[in-house]
Amino acid sequence: MIEKLMELFRTRQSCRNFSEKPVEKEKLVRCAEAARLAPSACNSQPWEFVAVCGGPARDRAAQCAQALGANLFAEKCPAFVAVAEKPAGLYMYRTGKQEKNQQYAQFDLGLAVMQFCLAATAQGLATCIMGAVDKQKLKQQLGISGDEEVRVLIAVGYPASPEIRAKQRKNLDEVFHFVE
Repeated sequence: MIEKLMELFRTRQSCRNFSEKPVEKEKLVRCAEAARLAPSACNSQPWEFVAVCGGPARDRAAQCAQALGANLFAEKCPAFVAVAEKPAGLYMYRTGKQEKNQQYAQFDLGLAVMQFCLAATAQGLATCIMGAVDKQKLKQQLGISGDEEVRVLIAVGYPASPEIRAKQRKNLDEVFHFVE
């Protein structure tokens, strides 16, 4: 089991060259289910995932992705998923207190986004997590609630090339060690 999981980690990569093949909605639903199952502080689940697959909404999302001069590859991407942070108070079950100042939401969103992307990879899809997008315009274009903040836009599609690039990462001993 761990080897299959490690292979998934090795093959997930940020794709910037998508095929024009449409993404099946069922696959996006599976990705969303994986994201829904991600852990969050006090089970607050402070997220909303909004998907667009083709049509004018896809075109508007692509324009928002490119609005800041980046993400030119978005023009060919067949689907996008905006991830918004929802306000959430933390209810501490042991103490029975409500913590209104949510300080873990962005960490929680990161976990959910990673699970979404890993589920996409497991289904033969490719993803690219984009932060340099016009988030305010995207929020308006997709009808995202006023009290939510768009944090990232995920490009989703089939890769134009099956090539898996070698990962450039720090050595394990630079980022992990034991203390006795």
